[in-house]
Amino acid sequence: MGQGHELVNPLVLSLFPGIGLLDMAFEQEGFCVVRGPDLFWGGDVRRFYPPAGRFDGLIGGPPCQLFSGLANFAYRWTHAPENLIPEYERVVAEAAPTWFVMENVPAAPLPSVAGYETRALLLDNRWFGEEQARRRRISFGTRDGRVLMVGGFAALENHKHAPTVTASHGGGRPRMKGRIQAVSLADALRLQGCPPDFFGPHMPWTASMAKKMVIQGAPLPMGRAIARAVRQALGLPLLEATA
Repeated sequence: MGQGHELVNPLVLSLFPGIGLLDMAFEQEGFCVVRGPDLFWGGDVRRFYPPAGRFDGLIGGPPCQLFSGLANFAYRWTHAPENLIPEYERVVAEAAPTWFVMENVPAAPLPSVAGYETRALLLDNRWFGEEQARRRRISFGTRDGRVLMVGGFAALENHKHAPTVTASHGGGRPRMKGRIQAVSLADALRLQGCPPDFFGPHMPWTASMAKKMVIQGAPLPMGRAIARAVRQALGLPLLEATA
């Protein structure tokens, strides 16, 4: 597959896919997503070497614990989290896509890949009319410095407000003052913009593990807005349902 051409359904490689919320968002906006290795499935990005020139784009959110508020509790960690952004940068360089999107917490460093200009913006899930406040920095890298113009913001904020759901919410781990109240799997799905039947009737994981996987993903409403913005930046038509 050559590069530089405009595809209606661009082929995208997803790194650190987890449960696949960002992947699903891009798929719902007409991208064809191929998932790379992930620890949830026994994979390791450090052993992954993609073919060059096969993918139009690359998306992913490297683990953010090292750069999030959880970094304040490093003394509680049995194993300190590793910075895998360099692995993300390596895979981008080897795959040589036309563009890439990295989703992470605001304090994470910007990805730097030779030959690409990276531009970043901050987004909050509540800006799309959602209940959960979840702020993320979106880094968009292209060879010609294109800008990601995200739209779809709600005219009014949701009258309900929920803080960012984290692993602490999933397990009620002590943090700051008192304990953070655990959320249910149903609440986690709702706050992340997922349908209640997301896992279907034959979920292979325990509710606790499923909740952890959902909480670590990117909210679907935010992901879809990013995917639509990528299509616009590339000059691709939007799907009729979201145009």
